[in-house]
Amino acid sequence: MTTPTLTALAAASLLSACAMSGGMSSSAQTGVPDAVRVPAGHSVVLETVGAGDITYECRARKDMAGAFEWAFAGPDARLMDRSGKAVGRYYGPPATWESNDGSRITGTQLAIVPGGEGNIPLQLVKANPAMGMGAMQGVSHVQRLATRGGVAPAMVCTAGNAGQKSVVKYQADYIFWRAAS
Repeated sequence: MTTPTLTALAAASLLSACAMSGGMSSSAQTGVPDAVRVPAGHSVVLETVGAGDITYECRARKDMAGAFEWAFAGPDARLMDRSGKAVGRYYGPPATWESNDGSRITGTQLAIVPGGEGNIPLQLVKANPAMGMGAMQGVSHVQRLATRGGVAPAMVCTAGNAGQKSVVKYQADYIFWRAAS
């Protein structure tokens, strides 16, 4: 559950970002790193702010015997439009963006770039075909931009606390794109 303060901050963040850039468009993704830019020939269909939680779990590392790490377990966030109205949810696993109309998508990560100190990375996702009829139909890509928070906890993760979960707050802009007609 998000707090009213975080929700208001998320909405204000998106509004100011859109005001400064004039909104996102397929021809001008000013300031967006190349790796997470949507290919030419696409246009924005929905701009949202996701605000909520990311859960991490202390788990044994798969690539290093005897070592442990905080592993991403899943998100749970509200998606709000530019006016701050709830329009959907982002949850997982698998990572799922769901509109209030019941349509939803999952996707495959194409690229990430650092989001700055203490922030989860910016991301570009290739969307799978939508499930259900509605707003998510035809969405081809999702960008995660303007991230705040959400990184794994700083506390120690060892065999002694394996299985422990930690929930951290985050917010990010989620921009939904589809191929231009």
